[in-house]
Amino acid sequence: MRIAEIETRRLAVALKKPFKTALRTVHTAESVVVRIRCHNGLEGWGEAPPTMAITGESLDSIEAFIQTVKPLLIGQNPLNYERVFPILQYAAIGNNSAKAAVDMALYDLIGRSCKLPLYQLLGGYRNEIETDYTVSVNSPEEMGEDATHYVKSGFTVLKIKVGIDDIQKDLERVREIRNRVGYTIKLRLDANQGWEAKSAIRAIRTMEDLGLDIELVEQPVKAYDLTGLKQVTDAVDTPIMADESVFSPLDAFEVLKNRAADLINIKLMKAGGIYRAETINRMAETCGVACMVGSMIESRIGISAAVHFAASKMNITRFDFDAPLMMVRDAVQGGVVYDGKTIKLPDNPGIGIVNIDW
Repeated sequence: MRIAEIETRRLAVALKKPFKTALRTVHTAESVVVRIRCHNGLEGWGEAPPTMAITGESLDSIEAFIQTVKPLLIGQNPLNYERVFPILQYAAIGNNSAKAAVDMALYDLIGRSCKLPLYQLLGGYRNEIETDYTVSVNSPEEMGEDATHYVKSGFTVLKIKVGIDDIQKDLERVREIRNRVGYTIKLRLDANQGWEAKSAIRAIRTMEDLGLDIELVEQPVKAYDLTGLKQVTDAVDTPIMADESVFSPLDAFEVLKNRAADLINIKLMKAGGIYRAETINRMAETCGVACMVGSMIESRIGISAAVHFAASKMNITRFDFDAPLMMVRDAVQGGVVYDGKTIKLPDNPGIGIVNIDW
């Protein structure tokens, strides 16, 4: 099996409601879709969204990297993955989302060649998972209304975006949501680097004193501030999760070595794909640190690859894959199947993508 062709095309789907965090506001889910064809007729799919505020990549830069790596991969056998994936990873510095798109298309091809769904090939720990649903940062009243709507739709875990302005406002947001949804619903907070260490400690301790029962707080401080991240982790009882602080296995090593966080959020778009995400998860597992797998604003192409990876591993215990549910239409045929909060993995080979409704 040899790679014969690598092509890209852009996909854009409007969101039902703007997605707002401390870092950005998104109105349309845009991505570069990758399709790799082999001489034997098999084809694999991948996807990369532009996330300038996090990965520093645009649609143009993603396409440019794929054009750069394309001649290096043509003629390679994806089954020789210890040769092929290093070629992809060392083709350029950074460009992690672009690498992830090619990486997942290669893994899709490997699964199809072996006639196995990817989650089984990677470990096969489970064949369905439960996703949370994200409440974008807005006024406390609007966030409370959104949270109530998501709970009525069947979701039992909510990811609450905070960190866009002062701590007091964030406390109002969390209290409003907790008062509306009650205490049977899990609440996760994601500050997206929006707090400083001291203010994060003050806010989290206040929430603990108020009995708001927060499951975890994700990336309370700047990505580069591992000292501040550790200060927060050591000072509060609530588990702290590193997200933007961990792109590479080396980043994970620093967080794990210093015990700077209790949990790690792995995203394929940060890690550069499944190949390096597996390394991060194994490192965390060795250190007794559980992982979550999340995503950017991706269609069911990228989400399917991430779900297959997440479902395959015992150490991955939390899942954040709500992006396709935020879109006004589903452009993807095949892939994982949503049933409310539950995502099911069919037994189709690879990640199961069939076609795209452009």
